[in-house]
Amino acid sequence: MRDYTKALIWGGRLLVLGMNSMSDKCFIDTNILVYAHDRAAGPKHQRAQRLIEHLWDSGQGVLSTQVLQELSVNLRRKASRPLPMEEVRQLLHDYSTWEIVTNTFDSILQALEIEVRYRISFWDALIVQAAESSGASTLYSEDLAAGQHYGAIRVVNPLSPSASN
Repeated sequence: MRDYTKALIWGGRLLVLGMNSMSDKCFIDTNILVYAHDRAAGPKHQRAQRLIEHLWDSGQGVLSTQVLQELSVNLRRKASRPLPMEEVRQLLHDYSTWEIVTNTFDSILQALEIEVRYRISFWDALIVQAAESSGASTLYSEDLAAGQHYGAIRVVNPLSPSASN
């Protein structure tokens, strides 16, 4: 298995996010996807879009049904420039080619345990649970604390200058 370095362009310079093998999975939180598709989000749009393109090309991106549900609502109702329903449907169809974790009854019970253990919101715990169940090593999120470890999952904020840490 070949190793390579994950990288992200930040302010015109290359940031190294770490060495990973090609089998590493990266879970994407909703906020990163919203920025990637909200053209009015400025520099965050550009950074998030580059990350999503990288994950698309590498095949390492993982989502959950929760992320897709939140993405659908946020792009149609909360984005600075809401997208039409048909465009959101096409995006969801496109993301259906990624690995998608389906939340189950057991997922909910495990998320309750994660919520208590790490003192995070239930919805964040459900994201962590989905990332964990997929076997992802990285969780890209702007909402969760960058650098925080939840078991084997490490949170990275790809929109922050500290993303190279």
